Amino acid sequence: MNKSIGILGGDLRIIYLAKILAKEGYNVYTYGIENYKFFNSNIVKCKTVNKISEFCNNIISGIPLSKDGIFLNAPFADKKIDISSTLKELNNKTLIAGAIKEEIKEEASINKVDIMDLMEDEGLTIMNIIPTVEGAIQIAMENTEFTIHNSKCLVLGFGRIGKLLSKQLRCLGANVGCMARKEKDLAWIRACGYKEVHIDNLNKSLYEYDIIFNTIPSLILDNEKLEILKNKNTNVTIIDLASNPGGVDFVRAKEYNIKTIHSLGLPGKVAPITAAKYIKETLEKILN
Repeated sequence: MNKSIGILGGDLRIIYLAKILAKEGYNVYTYGIENYKFFNSNIVKCKTVNKISEFCNNIISGIPLSKDGIFLNAPFADKKIDISSTLKELNNKTLIAGAIKEEIKEEASINKVDIMDLMEDEGLTIMNIIPTVEGAIQIAMENTEFTIHNSKCLVLGFGRIGKLLSKQLRCLGANVGCMARKEKDLAWIRACGYKEVHIDNLNKSLYEYDIIFNTIPSLILDNEKLEILKNKNTNVTIIDLASNPGGVDFVRAKEYNIKTIHSLGLPGKVAPITAAKYIKETLEKILN
């Protein structure tokens, strides 16, 4: 295996991944993380993307690769990094990142850049749920003035995140309601002992809850539902875990003075070392 690898932007998960790789003997060439100080001789900060391309066939970037489809997700860079320009510098290389938009994949193909999306790996996707759920509960604790125990929590969506989040909330003593559309999911909600909320009856149930967690990446809490919350329960806290643009009308929520937190990239914020280890395991499968 080639022991040189590139790091291009990314959050703390990718920073810790660079440290792990360097400790295991890789020569790590980085760009877009200038504002993070490393103390490992195996980690080289490059002044251009082209320099990484010169030494490395495989370049790792962030999860997601980009938040807006224009610039790389690079919170530790000293300037914005344009994706189109970057792809032109990675001709005949392999770019490994996560949650890569289709239009970026198409542009990469034009520039003869092989793309590998980490989040298409089922194992990594599942393992990422654990820090996401822990982070969501941490945010709830930090933004409310009561315990999770005996609080009333509503989870919108009963997919992977919704299932584990509901379970952990129940373990902490919360009264848990779960909203879903499909009869199969509603049956599982009943079987698990949570309060069942069909999406068609959501308006009637909203006012009952202290904390609402959204996991659905489409507009669920629109103006109509936020107005219900405004009139019925001014102390509710909404934590949106869905990817951009989220599932909440954030403009209306602010107007109605409803506390709303859009929590993105939680694995990289609350457990970057653990998340980096998960990425490393997935990376090894890809490179092998």
